[in-house]
Amino acid sequence: MKVVICGAGIAGLTLAWWLRRTGAEVTVVEKAAGPRSDGYMMDFFGSGYDVAERMGILDELRRVAADITELVYADGYGRRVGGLRYASFQEMLGGRVLSVMRGDLETVLRSALRHDVPIRYGIGVETVRDVPSGVDVELTDGTVHRVDLLVGADGIHSTVRRLVFGPEESFLRSLGYHTASFLFEDQELAEEIGRRFVLVGVPDRQAGFYPAGKGGLAASLIHRCPALTLPADSRAQVLDAYRGLGPLIDRMLEHCPEDPYYDYVAQIRMSTWSKGRVTLLGDAAHAVSLMAGQGSSMAMGGAHTLATELLGADVESALERYERRMRPFVLRKQAAGRSTADWTVPREAWRIALRNRLFGLADLPGGRSLMGHTLRRLGASVVPSAG
Repeated sequence: MKVVICGAGIAGLTLAWWLRRTGAEVTVVEKAAGPRSDGYMMDFFGSGYDVAERMGILDELRRVAADITELVYADGYGRRVGGLRYASFQEMLGGRVLSVMRGDLETVLRSALRHDVPIRYGIGVETVRDVPSGVDVELTDGTVHRVDLLVGADGIHSTVRRLVFGPEESFLRSLGYHTASFLFEDQELAEEIGRRFVLVGVPDRQAGFYPAGKGGLAASLIHRCPALTLPADSRAQVLDAYRGLGPLIDRMLEHCPEDPYYDYVAQIRMSTWSKGRVTLLGDAAHAVSLMAGQGSSMAMGGAHTLATELLGADVESALERYERRMRPFVLRKQAAGRSTADWTVPREAWRIALRNRLFGLADLPGGRSLMGHTLRRLGASVVPSAG
């Protein structure tokens, strides 16, 4: 079987690893010029953790995992007003959870591929044409690949989805928020933060940061904004949205670069993820949003499911079974993301105060059992995450 995977992110790399083990001829193309280091820290558990264990990469992930000790809700001066010890969170999930930067997870996955699968950076998909028993994929370098399957694993703004299924606006549903993130260095602030994830929240806005290795810090920002258009000047928008949350956040904003990562918080909702011998995977098919979290975990679970269904089966039947197995889980996660949005970034001060106190229940007798049951049922993350 010949396969082209568009997207060298978590979904695409995981699928390439599993398909190569079955003997498939796999090519991965990625429009970015090279491997990316951006992305949030994620609570990595659930299906992704299970797949990583089967791939034999858990030891590598443990080596790069962040040693976060506590999630802290703070006021603008950094004074604790609520929170949760990560040891409690880990106990809720039976120890099967890691705090991992998205870029570090991608690095581990690329290392697992070694040289078995070529990754062609700076190249995307230009056109897609159905042919008997296959699909012709023309790349942006002018080459044409006739393959048995094309997989769009190219994220929420997928090119493959646009080419095969139609314009993005037909499938993208805003949750009413914008988000931003950036990495920076501030040794004094890093020492003050230590190994904590610190969040400062006010109605409709939340800003936080956490250690990002080698003395660095990562900023994580989210605010209510219904617009499905992005600002021409993302830095100015960040400063306007978050300035005034207190000295702690103002200090962080001093380090905001000219071009921070900036996007709207949205989900992708489609009636089907496959057409002929083209299918979508991960966020390209069903972004659940950072409100729900576990997007990376779901991407790995979906990649394993797709690879398993392709074993010894005709492609189109395999794609039907892949979607039938994954869709119920995806719909539950998307619903969880929509329902938890008002508690992730509350509109009212009283909701913020209540949320801050509720997280502390996990450190009380019986609290871990109650919160653990809820986390396992919803698949929710402790903090907003792209993971």
